[in-house]
Amino acid sequence: MDIVYLRELKIPCTIGVWDWERRIKQIVVIDLDMAADVRAAARSDRLEDALDYKAVTKRLIEYVGESQFQLVETLAEHIAQIIRTEFTVPWVRVCINKKGAIRGASDVGVVIERGEKD
Repeated sequence: MDIVYLRELKIPCTIGVWDWERRIKQIVVIDLDMAADVRAAARSDRLEDALDYKAVTKRLIEYVGESQFQLVETLAEHIAQIIRTEFTVPWVRVCINKKGAIRGASDVGVVIERGEKD
């Protein structure tokens, strides 16, 4: 299994359970690891044969920016589903981070894995 990854994608969104969080946009930081067989793309040197990480990024910026979830867990599940279904990715690891959400901690968030790593 090869992995296409994306690190520190920062997207403003409405996320949180507290009233004040529902009134502002907060930045979530997303890291992705996506299973992909890159051999065909490596042979052909054509984007059509690759997992298009720019298309993934564009889709997530649109989706996350318009979302209004309370929990990062819910957002992570939806991101995993989008990547697996819309981009035909058999396995994905999604890490979502709400930097600064907890005083005294640099990061807080969730990491989920969905699918099979074949």
